[in-house]
Amino acid sequence: MTPQLSILMSVRNEERYLPATLDSLRRQSLAGWELVVIDDGSDDATPAILAAAAAADPRIRLFRRPHTTLVDALNFGLDQCRTGLVARLDGDDVCHPRRLELQFAALRNNPELGLVASRVRHFPRPHLSDGMLHYETWQNDLLDHDAIIRDLFVESPFTNPSVLFRKQPVLEVGAYHETGWPEDYDLWLRLAKAGCRFGRLPETLLYWRDSPKRLTRTDAACTLQAFRRCKAHHLRRGYLADCSEVTLWGAGAEGKAWRLALQEFGITVSRWIEIDPRKIGQTIHGAPVVDLDALAPGQGKLLVTIGAKGARQQVRDWADQRSLAEGVDYLCVT
Repeated sequence: MTPQLSILMSVRNEERYLPATLDSLRRQSLAGWELVVIDDGSDDATPAILAAAAAADPRIRLFRRPHTTLVDALNFGLDQCRTGLVARLDGDDVCHPRRLELQFAALRNNPELGLVASRVRHFPRPHLSDGMLHYETWQNDLLDHDAIIRDLFVESPFTNPSVLFRKQPVLEVGAYHETGWPEDYDLWLRLAKAGCRFGRLPETLLYWRDSPKRLTRTDAACTLQAFRRCKAHHLRRGYLADCSEVTLWGAGAEGKAWRLALQEFGITVSRWIEIDPRKIGQTIHGAPVVDLDALAPGQGKLLVTIGAKGARQQVRDWADQRSLAEGVDYLCVT
């Protein structure tokens, strides 16, 4: 029987958690799936676990390859997917039993959607950092396309193993790229630029395992510096395409790190916006520090680089009072 959707998973040395991940797929209320799983050169019990699973369930299609890169493995696996709908999953996460059913229905009933995610929950909870909990809450609150696009450059709006996407739009933008920054966030940004519409279901359908080995903690492509470079690269090709200089709101450590990221892509900081009276009137890296009264519509592009809790909404409220249009006059990037 032809599957209704494909699940794309690349694994390497996941013997500890992989059985729980596979069990969560067996429990899915939508049974018409195929799992395209790439064993990326594992040298633990992962190959044996996958081989046994594939022998017991013909929906599991196993491909063993020498270890390369995640991007290479994912692109290889994407080529093997036999359906036009592809769900991502990692070998240490757990799906809610209705995940595939609800996401499949969302794309079937909304042909304008190119990608649908779900709310996620990190586990185990006891040792999660405040930053990770804040990220979970922020992401889970972005429930429609407009909200997702508005915050697109704040952080990656989707947990990679929570998405189901249409394969063709992903192929049209070149699938996954090897860039030195997160391959999933890079893909979301390219899809957005191509006009793909996003959505998120209000149900929590993925349980995202936190562990010291997770790539977001260990891979150089997932550092804050790598994320800034990714954002700067895409801003240069979109919002800042016609700019050689920009105003930064926030002259602290984050703003100065942004200055370096933008400089790599040929954009200089022409001025800094600050509310700290001790900084106003200074010159930082050749650019003056001015107060909020210096801002007005039509003065060029402004990037907001202050990420303190609640600051983003305060900036938006203030900008509304001054008739500054988000996405035109300014953009939040932290």
